[in-house]
Amino acid sequence: MAHPSDRSLTPLIHHGYQPPAGFDAPQPAVHKASTVYFPNVAAVRSTEWKDKTGYTYGLHGTPTTYLLEERLCTLEGGLQCVLSPSGLAAIANVSLALLRTGDEVLIPNNVYGPSRALAEGELRNWGIGHRLYDPLDPEDLARCIGPATRLVWLEAPGSVSMEFPDLVALVRVCRARGVTVALDNTWGAGLAFNPFDLLPGRQPALGADVSVHALTKYPSGGGDVLMGSVITRDPALHLAVKLCHMRLGLGVAANDAELVLRSLPSIGLRYRAHDQAARALATWLQSRPEVVQLLHPAFSGSPGHEAWSSLCGADGLAAGLFSVILHPRYSRSQVDAFCDGLRLFRLGYSWGGPVSLVMTYDLAGVRGGWPAHLPAGALVRFSIGLEDVRDLQADLAQSLAAALA
Repeated sequence: MAHPSDRSLTPLIHHGYQPPAGFDAPQPAVHKASTVYFPNVAAVRSTEWKDKTGYTYGLHGTPTTYLLEERLCTLEGGLQCVLSPSGLAAIANVSLALLRTGDEVLIPNNVYGPSRALAEGELRNWGIGHRLYDPLDPEDLARCIGPATRLVWLEAPGSVSMEFPDLVALVRVCRARGVTVALDNTWGAGLAFNPFDLLPGRQPALGADVSVHALTKYPSGGGDVLMGSVITRDPALHLAVKLCHMRLGLGVAANDAELVLRSLPSIGLRYRAHDQAARALATWLQSRPEVVQLLHPAFSGSPGHEAWSSLCGADGLAAGLFSVILHPRYSRSQVDAFCDGLRLFRLGYSWGGPVSLVMTYDLAGVRGGWPAHLPAGALVRFSIGLEDVRDLQADLAQSLAAALA
């Protein structure tokens, strides 16, 4: 008589049951795979992953990642998308796909810090040059473009100091010189403006060639996902990005894709809620004697406000992110004490989640000098979450009184 432990468990692995077709629900299914099955050898040889007509390996896409990519294209107005494990990975994917030794990339002088570090590190080590340009001066960009320039990065608004550039003018400069344009569209999130169609109704459309989005922020909305996307409209450009994406082995986890898919339907509601709360608090802080400058594109007097108003409309949308410059009479220890004294605002990087965040920056150290167009002082950035505005304002008031009285 055979012992129970001798019983074959192969049927558990090769089980014949298949659930009935036709199940449908609000949330899409989550498909996890490294190995993907083929029905026969002919299918192995004929299945193509580059155009999403089939599946070959988990890294090249599953129904879950394909679905997220297509929905993100709808959000941002693109036609093709690839997903990366972070926003920075998406930036690196674009630069590595489009640049070669001897080429040059131009980046704004208020660029996201890790993007500049990538140019100063890996790109420089591989013989790819870079230069900084003033994003508030299209003529400066025109002067910087040279024979080796292959790629120009745009950012709207600039990181930390929140200057909003004239995207239309900058894109036109690049178009006139045949240079590819990549835009970090994380702040706009596909809602404040269309990165591929900056002048609606104009034919042909005027916009970026590539839109990079840190899905970590508003598409996720929970402060618990790291992911990025690269969206394009041109098939040849997309193929270059996608082949580099494949060779780098970039991929995202199915459960992370699921979380973003679950959050996308509410992104418009959340973005507006963040926007409204940020404007209310920015208005209050702007009136405080401790503040010498508000940096928020939707406010008159903030660098680039006119460009934001022209692109997004006087009553347009803006992300729930802004900075203030505190009066130079306050010492670093006082500014630190203000940030430490906040009870609802948490100290942390990133933005777009439900919890409000605060962070102080050494802007002069980051930029290699204090920007001439900004008054002196200490810069503090706020990311406004989904708490009650009255509670956030009371928290700011108590910490200002305690630390900066």
